[in-house]
Amino acid sequence: MPNMAPKKVPMPEQEPDVRNHNFEEVAQGYTEKMAVEEATRCLNCKNKPCVSGCPVNVRIPEFIAKVAEGNFAEAYKIVTSTNALPAICGRVCPQENQCEGKCVRGIKGEPVAIGRLERFVADWYMANCTEKAKRPQSNGHKVAIIGAGPAGLSCAGSLAQKGFEVTIFEAFHTAGGVLVYGIPEFRLPKEKVVAKEIEKLKELGVNIMTDMVMGKVLSIDELFDEMGFEAVFVGTGAGLPNFMKIPGEDLLGVYSANEYLTRINLMKAYQEGYDTPISHCDDIAVVGGGNVAMDAARCAKRMGAKNVYIVYRRSMDELPARAEEVHHAMEEGIEFRLLTNPVQILGDENGVVRAIECVKMELGEPDASGRRRPVPVEGSNFEIPVESVIMSIGTSPNPLIRSTTPGLEANRHGCLVADDHAATTREGVFAGGDAVTGAATVILAMGAGKTAAESIEQYILSKQN
Repeated sequence: MPNMAPKKVPMPEQEPDVRNHNFEEVAQGYTEKMAVEEATRCLNCKNKPCVSGCPVNVRIPEFIAKVAEGNFAEAYKIVTSTNALPAICGRVCPQENQCEGKCVRGIKGEPVAIGRLERFVADWYMANCTEKAKRPQSNGHKVAIIGAGPAGLSCAGSLAQKGFEVTIFEAFHTAGGVLVYGIPEFRLPKEKVVAKEIEKLKELGVNIMTDMVMGKVLSIDELFDEMGFEAVFVGTGAGLPNFMKIPGEDLLGVYSANEYLTRINLMKAYQEGYDTPISHCDDIAVVGGGNVAMDAARCAKRMGAKNVYIVYRRSMDELPARAEEVHHAMEEGIEFRLLTNPVQILGDENGVVRAIECVKMELGEPDASGRRRPVPVEGSNFEIPVESVIMSIGTSPNPLIRSTTPGLEANRHGCLVADDHAATTREGVFAGGDAVTGAATVILAMGAGKTAAESIEQYILSKQN
């Protein structure tokens, strides 16, 4: 009989007043006993609604049934038959809007903790199994992938499993994309998780070349004409930060969230022994309400700020960040200034931030996004004294690839145009993830990479016939 407990088995976590002073992982994972107990809550539904909510179609009831039996190794095999990066997805996927959002148990209680179980299975395997991935026999076909983020890694893993010779070209000195430069250590440990997942791809035969800024070092034309690649996948993400274009954004102490997080996560500003320059101050404002804003605010707290403010122009109901991230931020002492919008950043005589001037907002009718449109309240201007401002209002794709590749079209937002099968307007070039959709989630990028891998296989094999 299934375990009909209405609530999930709680996840062990560091205490808020302890964790907001360190970069160790907040959520500490299930024990074997906890995992088995949670797995028995699954009803193993015949129509499997949870699977349809997963962008990479993990065989969820099947792997959970193996966890319930205590057969964790078999559970891992089932998960990785469709998901190349389970330890990552178990930590950062918005499960509440995807697999868990469709779980039948969620109708009269909490859904099964699918994400926590996926993380448990991946972590258990990494801790207990030393067996290397078996490299498939090469089929002789070469594919190039630009970008070693979630989309590129997912595409590479899917192709490598089928015998394709895959080379990833990564602009940074470390593979991982947003997994290493964007998501903080306390949500996604780099050495413990990301590096190990990437190592498994290398065992499958994936070759990763770093410090390769494509469009400058090499062009897509050269990949085809001089290096013999038969198809190219572009998974370059959306790393170009947006700004509000208000006065004062050029002052010292103003960062984009991308720059701030990159300095902390990839350039290790949070660790002793690294001299990465970054603002250390008591009062910081983070403008925006998404997951990246939560990451930046929680990092700022850990870097020693006494007062960290989330400045967001709508109310809590419209806040786009995951509920779990908002909850953790509040627990850690982040202050939310809602229905508040910056109009300028103010500096001192040395050109350094001293305050952010804001205006109060009220919500009007819904806009194109379906959220109520914020309207300024006339005469409500006020200042928040801060020494640094982090802008987290979205990102756009870098134009370098599209500007150096003839025949590769982009839309008015700078995103590459690709069809449902990831094919772009240039023959042999496929694209997916944030480079196509604009900034989205890790798992959607991975789903796009997997779709592209299937299309690339069909494209290359069809040319033989």
